[in-house]
Amino acid sequence: MFNRFYNYWLDFELLLLRWVGYIPFHNVRKLFYTLAGIKIGKDSTIHMFANFFQPKNIIIGNGTIVGNNAFLDGRSKIKIGNNTDIASEVMIYNSEHDLNSEDFRAIEEPIEIGDYVFIGPRAIILPGVTIGKGAVIGAGAVVTKDIPPFTIVGGVPAKIIGERAFKNPKYKIGRARLFQ
Repeated sequence: MFNRFYNYWLDFELLLLRWVGYIPFHNVRKLFYTLAGIKIGKDSTIHMFANFFQPKNIIIGNGTIVGNNAFLDGRSKIKIGNNTDIASEVMIYNSEHDLNSEDFRAIEEPIEIGDYVFIGPRAIILPGVTIGKGAVIGAGAVVTKDIPPFTIVGGVPAKIIGERAFKNPKYKIGRARLFQ
């Protein structure tokens, strides 16, 4: 019985968080996301229509951007570093089903994304992955394994395709805009 009510509460929380994504004012959205349990660093921006599942396990560093229609799965911990750019429609999952299990049970593993990382549009990050400082994930890539610092990856599954030349970033990402 308790499990049923808990599931109804999760559904209601998802609905509320989805509605928050439609609010056109960044600071108001940020307030509601903080009240929902997301730890959001100074000068970070969550664009409109971003989606969160079980937000209490999500930590977003300072000066980080989460793009519109991004999805972050908080069933296990997600830690995102400072000055990281998560583009539109990125999906970050930290729970998946064990395909070899008799009961198809869920396996949850934390995800850590370092400072100064760029994740391109529609990339997918799967459970248990660590993305090193300054790494670049190409658009549409599916990241299934850890990514070393300052590497550039792309493809399905993601493979190393290059390396960033500059290894001492100090830049800051842009500010929040109305209706973004």
